[in-house]
Amino acid sequence: MPGWVLIIARSLIFLLLVFLTTKLLGKKQISELNFFEYVAGITIGSIAGEVVTGLESNAYHGALAIIVFGLITFMADFLSLKSKKFRDVMDGRGAVVIKDGKVLEENLKKEKYTIDELSALLRQKDIFRIADVEFAVLEPKGNLSAMLKKENRPLTPKDLQMKTANEKEPQTVIMDGKILDEALRSSGKSRGWLTTELEKLGVTLDNVFIGQVDSYGELTIDIYDDKLQVASPQQRPLLMAMLKKTHADLELFSLATNCEESKDMYMKNAAIVQNSIDQLAPYLNG
Repeated sequence: MPGWVLIIARSLIFLLLVFLTTKLLGKKQISELNFFEYVAGITIGSIAGEVVTGLESNAYHGALAIIVFGLITFMADFLSLKSKKFRDVMDGRGAVVIKDGKVLEENLKKEKYTIDELSALLRQKDIFRIADVEFAVLEPKGNLSAMLKKENRPLTPKDLQMKTANEKEPQTVIMDGKILDEALRSSGKSRGWLTTELEKLGVTLDNVFIGQVDSYGELTIDIYDDKLQVASPQQRPLLMAMLKKTHADLELFSLATNCEESKDMYMKNAAIVQNSIDQLAPYLNG
């Protein structure tokens, strides 16, 4: 058999074998690896390459070596799940490298990281001053976890004691100009509603690249023609504006009347509308 035919045959066989072995080992082989998995992955690839191109070598021995390394890696992952001590040996432990805005030089040296490499990891998290960091840990996978000091953290609605509405997963109801009926049903909408919303936006179905219904029941779309401007949904802002106008009208009516009974009625209803505005604001604003 010619050498090039043998190489093609071995390539196909061992590509399939390596794929099946990697599939057995799981997704960690294509994501973040620990030291052992990294070494095992390189070794398996090297063995496969040597067997495929080495025409005088024994293909069965190469296949056996790949299977052995695959089983060893599988057992190492299994033991890591069962034993904390074994996991610490295989994966290592996180090392604190910054505490109270100060770099712990000894821990940094143990991990063989320079201050330039630490600064680069911080910049990837949009942190440019070490003094702003309350706590930073170099994880076993090599990534950095950092917590800013309280005064340097971005404000959240909770910090401002603001109520916010719960967000749900948006449903993609249009894709490539076609309606996805299952997603439309999941969003609690019908084809008639979708047609009406598209008419309000002034677009046709076949010009919609993707359309989604958010947790507020509003339709947002992206169309093929990027030059065409599509209006944003206005239902919530319009409803908020209507409530505020109603509140203002009730207060105006109470000031315009001389009847104390009517004045009390208007003020009482104005308070009810204002209470509704306060409760609905997280849902209607934005």
